Amino acid sequence: MNKQQLATKIWDSANKMRSKIEANEYKDYILGFIFYKYLSDRELKFLKENSFTQEDIEALVEDDAETVKYVRENVGYFIAYKDLFSTWLKMGKDFDVSNVTDALSAFNRLINPSHKKVFEGIFNTLQTGLSKLGDSSASRTKAISDLIHLIKNIPMDGKQDYDVLGFIYEYLISMFAANAGKKAGEFYTPHEVSLLMSEIVAEHLKDKKEIIIYDPTSGSGSLLINIGRSIAKHIDDENNIKYYAQELKQNTYNLTRMNLVMRGILPDNIVTRNGDTLEDDWPYFDEVNPVETYNPLYVDAVVSNPPYSQHWDPSNKEADPRYARFGLAPKSKADYAFLLHDLFHLKPDGIMTIVLPHGVLYRGGEEGEIRRNLIESNHIDAIIGLPTNIFFGTNISTIIMVLKQKRENTDVLIVDASKGFIKVGKNNKLRASDIKKIVDTVTIRADIDKFSWKASREEIRRNEYNLNIPRYVDSSEGAEKWDIYATMFGGIPMSEIAELSEYWSAFPELKETLFSKGVGPYAELAVNNIEQSVDEHPAVKAFVSNFMGAFRDFDSFLKSELITNIASLNISKEEVFLSADIFARLDFIPLIDKYEAYQLLADEWAKISVDLEIIQTEGFNAVKKVDPNMVIKKKDGKEEEVQDGWIGHIIPFELVHRTLLSAEYEALKKKESRLTEIFSEYDEILDSLSDEERNSSVTNDSSDAFVAKEVGDKLKEINADVDTQEIRTLNAYAALSRKADKLTFISAHNDVVWSNMEANTDGTYGKKAVNAYLAELQSAFEFPEESFEAKIVRISKLMTEEKEVKAQVKADAAALHMKTKATIESLSDEQALELLEQKWIFPLTESIKQLPNAVTHVLVDKIKAISEKYAVTYSAVVSEIQETESTLSALIDELVGNEYDMKGLSEFQKLLKGE
Repeated sequence: MNKQQLATKIWDSANKMRSKIEANEYKDYILGFIFYKYLSDRELKFLKENSFTQEDIEALVEDDAETVKYVRENVGYFIAYKDLFSTWLKMGKDFDVSNVTDALSAFNRLINPSHKKVFEGIFNTLQTGLSKLGDSSASRTKAISDLIHLIKNIPMDGKQDYDVLGFIYEYLISMFAANAGKKAGEFYTPHEVSLLMSEIVAEHLKDKKEIIIYDPTSGSGSLLINIGRSIAKHIDDENNIKYYAQELKQNTYNLTRMNLVMRGILPDNIVTRNGDTLEDDWPYFDEVNPVETYNPLYVDAVVSNPPYSQHWDPSNKEADPRYARFGLAPKSKADYAFLLHDLFHLKPDGIMTIVLPHGVLYRGGEEGEIRRNLIESNHIDAIIGLPTNIFFGTNISTIIMVLKQKRENTDVLIVDASKGFIKVGKNNKLRASDIKKIVDTVTIRADIDKFSWKASREEIRRNEYNLNIPRYVDSSEGAEKWDIYATMFGGIPMSEIAELSEYWSAFPELKETLFSKGVGPYAELAVNNIEQSVDEHPAVKAFVSNFMGAFRDFDSFLKSELITNIASLNISKEEVFLSADIFARLDFIPLIDKYEAYQLLADEWAKISVDLEIIQTEGFNAVKKVDPNMVIKKKDGKEEEVQDGWIGHIIPFELVHRTLLSAEYEALKKKESRLTEIFSEYDEILDSLSDEERNSSVTNDSSDAFVAKEVGDKLKEINADVDTQEIRTLNAYAALSRKADKLTFISAHNDVVWSNMEANTDGTYGKKAVNAYLAELQSAFEFPEESFEAKIVRISKLMTEEKEVKAQVKADAAALHMKTKATIESLSDEQALELLEQKWIFPLTESIKQLPNAVTHVLVDKIKAISEKYAVTYSAVVSEIQETESTLSALIDELVGNEYDMKGLSEFQKLLKGE
């Protein structure tokens, strides 16, 4: 299974196992056990790498002071053999809940003193919550046993495995958040929002060699981790990133620490604190050693997603250096208190991004005063309006605010990104292209129509420091306009044609080809086939040719980057490099949306990068591996996981079918197509049956399918009634008993083709041969084509063929499946590379080649729309109505009826004539 499949499987199973426990609470248990497994596996990996034998490992006990000291100093903690996750699994039925409670207690005792801030109390939530997993020791033991067996297959060592572990961890957090109602926003920032904030920060810090980042409301820690990943694309040594985190709630504080540790971040680079960010600012010193640990904490970047509009206590905080310069947030809304806290901890060249409710942009009172001070002090760099319903548990409108300590420019970039998203379930989700566009816009501070605007300080002052996005960026769709003259008399307004100016600029003389001059400021459509006229125009052909020229060597470029450098390329940096290349190729190509092209890359890269990680971790032979295809099936009312064939570890079976085994694959497809044809023929015959025939015994209760047994019985009945001269003669022969009579009969009757039967040695024909020939004659009898009998014969033949073809398809599919497995396992290096090229490069290049067609299709649709808009004039409609009324009135004149009928018709005629 790939990481997505494994994560989905764990989530589905965990969701069933949690029973009545709330999702938001159950996450603490499953994630706690995942973290314990990680620590156990990490210790085992260290021991094995340092020459510990299995016997040595099984001898690990807390009483062995020397070994405990050695392990603690190198790993940061010590876990005895009896307490290892792998030991729990080996215990089988002997496993008990007490094994867990004892192990967690021992862990707290055996933490390296220098790592206490990272590990101390990290399992408190799990320890205190074990009692909720069952009403008795036995039920708790079973629940825990089920949990540890559920997560036992998560890999936890090596670069690839860190990624799998981290992916599963984040996936589970996000799924629990999505199912936890209003509590979700307290500890989880959707990955896409986190990535957007991270990319903005990373772009600002990309030239630094050492970086300190801080999240004062860290929740699950995803924001910090994503920033680290984004920065890693620009920095040479990821160990030069230091992570500071603070979280109020013990449970989510533990999530932060677990998440950071499991990403392979060095414990020395993790500094965390469980505390109230607003009430108790980051300590200036460690109480144990106040002099040497004095640290006011100034960092390169702060990211946060604080709880929205939370109540807080501003009493006696006027002199707090975090708020003194700007003012105190109101008691009912702590949004600006969090913002000012973040800003205070920034270095002079630092940057911060914070998620806040939209109201912080326009609310007055204390918040309005803080906003004014921030603007006049030139700290607000950008404001990004996000789509609604993007956070779990709330549909509140949110923004990301970007602030800096020192800025060269004095304007504020305002971005309305509320329209760019896709719908996923109940929530909206930013696409990769949406994130890229926002980050690029913020980085270059671009003014983009209906998307972004650099608001000068003077403009903001005129708006009384109100930063509400619609005041600066109008992203609404314009109302459709209708030209009164064209509506009445026809023609296409030149003003509406002019709205397509970007196309006319890109395609010189195309407008003149499509439209001719009409009356006054109006034009007429000059062509019959708009699509053909556009596609065949020289300017459009030149546009397509230029595009193809720009991407002529794109496939060879990708091959060089991804295939030739497969073992050495830097996966985290490669997508940036590829997107820059695509953007460069599009620099001089009009009309093509470069972010649409980027989305195509991002969609494919999500798959390519997973393959690359596997190859770089496991070696190139991973391409030649197949894995058991494990599926969930029900047996005896219970679900169990069973193997259902094989799947490629990297290479999909279908790709091998299309390339290396095309002959076998096409032959199978042909037989499958024949099955489809047979089913269509059944439907045709069903449709041709009369109601009486359809309701006969040959169809099922719903009369929408044939019943094989009944069709067979009906066929026997029909055949028994078949009567021909040859059949009558054969039946007469069958009635004879004496040999002499039979021989005489045979000589006398040439109306039977006797040679179609196998004769006895004495020249007569036995009963079996005669009956077989009779059946053959009956079945060969041709009934009238549209008769019920002919249809039954046809159905019977189709059923026989269906059975034969199904058996062939099943056998051929099984044979092809096993041949595909063998083919993948015996691939040469050259074949493996060619398949990777087919999987990675071909889909991307083909989708990019379609971009010019998409542009011309949009243009054709727009031209059709404006031409059809005024094709039927109002006067023509009125004229048609009048003509219809006149015709109807004339028809009424021909009607006759009694006195009252005629009075009614006369009144109706007056209405038709408008009298």
